[in-house]
Amino acid sequence: MKSLFDTVSFKCSKLVTQKYSTSFSLAVKMLSPSIRDAIYSIYGFVRFADEIVDSFHDYEREYLITDFEKEYYKAMELGISLNPILNSFQHTVKKYNITDDLIQAFLKSMKLDLIKSTYNTQTEYEEYIYGSADVVGLMCLKVFVTGKEHKYEQLKYEAMRLGSAFQKVNFLRDLKDDNLILNRTYFPGINLNNFTEDSKTQIIEEIEEDFRVAYQGIVKLPIEAKFGVYTAYVYYKKLLQKLKNTPYHEIGNSRIRVSNYTKAGLLAQSFVTYKLKLV
Repeated sequence: MKSLFDTVSFKCSKLVTQKYSTSFSLAVKMLSPSIRDAIYSIYGFVRFADEIVDSFHDYEREYLITDFEKEYYKAMELGISLNPILNSFQHTVKKYNITDDLIQAFLKSMKLDLIKSTYNTQTEYEEYIYGSADVVGLMCLKVFVTGKEHKYEQLKYEAMRLGSAFQKVNFLRDLKDDNLILNRTYFPGINLNNFTEDSKTQIIEEIEEDFRVAYQGIVKLPIEAKFGVYTAYVYYKKLLQKLKNTPYHEIGNSRIRVSNYTKAGLLAQSFVTYKLKLV
């Protein structure tokens, strides 16, 4: 039965989310059950594309990402894919009217990771972040507002800023791996050789402003999505605080993390704040 295959497909996307990101999985659990599968399917799609360009160095990555894209569009045309990640994602795209410009912008940034290692200008940097993070936030927003276009347009800008904040936090804490393993420098004019406390402060102030704007959108989200998104917001704010308290020369030497104990505390804090209607 096709319905059984679709159920298995969404479960595969959920498994991908759980295995690759315990933090994101925790946030998704705080969403309404009615929209969790859709968010799992978005994560599965973007995670597989990201894995292709970041991890599969012993394989023809350009061929793999191109084939992944072709298979996605084939799934959209046929209404089915034997790749369960693509099968679940195409259902979500159609159900919530996720527009193709968001998909194309995302894939463009993923392909850039195969050929571009340095982002020298603010324009290049912002274009990459838009495709790699902002549009993922917009895909999720389509689900959160259940495809309602007027609500989507109302919250679009804040959703993009939240995506930017998350991505920049990841860039900052992955500074070492991006530079030494992937040979990439996302922040214009900054790498491990010239990274200073002033550089770190400048980046953190930029992220803090993203978070400030993004919060204004979180408080306007539908009840089905608000607690889950707020949970992710609180977690990433904690990561940023840890980065802020870490000397600049140590950021490039180790990956900043939040312990499971701290995550549990943040979840409890988020729950109380949410229940008291403070967000």
